[in-house]
Amino acid sequence: MLIGVPKEIKNHEYRVGLIPGNVRQLVVHGHQVIVQKDAGTAIGLSDDLYIAAGASIVDTAEEIFARADMIVKVKEPQPNECKMLRPGQVLFTYLHLAPDPEQTKLLQESGAICIAYETVTDRNGGLPLLAPMSEVAGRMSIQAGAHCLEKSYGGIGILLGGVPGTPPAKVAIIGGGVVGTNAARMAMGLEAHVTVLDKSLDRLRQLDQQFGRRLNTVYANVETIEQAVLEADLVIGAVLVPGAEAPKVVSRELVGRMKKGAVLVDVAIDQGGCFETSHATTHADPTYVVDGVIHYCVANMPGAVARTSTFALNNATAPFVLALADKGWVQALKDDVHLRNGLNVAKGQLTYPGIAHLGPVVSADSLLG
Repeated sequence: MLIGVPKEIKNHEYRVGLIPGNVRQLVVHGHQVIVQKDAGTAIGLSDDLYIAAGASIVDTAEEIFARADMIVKVKEPQPNECKMLRPGQVLFTYLHLAPDPEQTKLLQESGAICIAYETVTDRNGGLPLLAPMSEVAGRMSIQAGAHCLEKSYGGIGILLGGVPGTPPAKVAIIGGGVVGTNAARMAMGLEAHVTVLDKSLDRLRQLDQQFGRRLNTVYANVETIEQAVLEADLVIGAVLVPGAEAPKVVSRELVGRMKKGAVLVDVAIDQGGCFETSHATTHADPTYVVDGVIHYCVANMPGAVARTSTFALNNATAPFVLALADKGWVQALKDDVHLRNGLNVAKGQLTYPGIAHLGPVVSADSLLG
């Protein structure tokens, strides 16, 4: 199979779909890899490293899309990239289609086979290709929130951990999954007062056993979320419904009652965001203010630590890329129900239940013969 790796074009996005080590693995298995010039240069992965691993370097994304049987990316294809896809071509990347009808329509029109990292599952019910970026984003959410709390950034002017004789900041984390757990770990490490809210008592018990009395765990409902948000200096939105649009757990009215200079970090923004006042921002212009509350809603947060994120992501995607290349997409999806769960769009049809609000959905099985 001929696998293509274009350079990412989203704002301040420096991650790359394949690292040289994974290129070498594909070449050993008899596949060809073409990489766009300077695709990984910004994170220290030079064209020479790709050539040494067996890849060929091409000048343009147009050539990548025109020649490759499978495109391996990181972020969702931008409109001009969607228009370069062709029928039967495999696209393997993050898609986040639920809040993005325009991208969904373009992918349907392309006729391509679109497999989303974020809906591939594992035997434990987890999301193994989303987890590495969730770990990064969870840890970064506290780092970003701490900066936004500084007065020079418009925040209330509070240090997360305080100092002797002053109280620490109060951090409320809505959602106790991978993002929430990593956010809590970082916030506690900085000695903030941390509360995690979740609707799963089992998850709250696990967090209590993991972190003990350092972490406050609260069952999430309308009342407890309201109380935690109003008391918090920093709120982390870490709510996930796999493959579907994130529920709005904090209303605009509630934002209007928060402390002036408090900070909201919406890690769920890729799936539409979990605060009613959220809209996607970029690394170039990451924040905005609503009713005196700082909002940080960068849609590709892990891109800020692009080298760490690239290697973490590639560690997880490598076996799936290899399976798709070795077997072809039909056989690979037949053999692995977890990879099959990643299929979102194929041959013009929507195939993932979480995006049924965007149009009729057919089962992946019906397309595999």
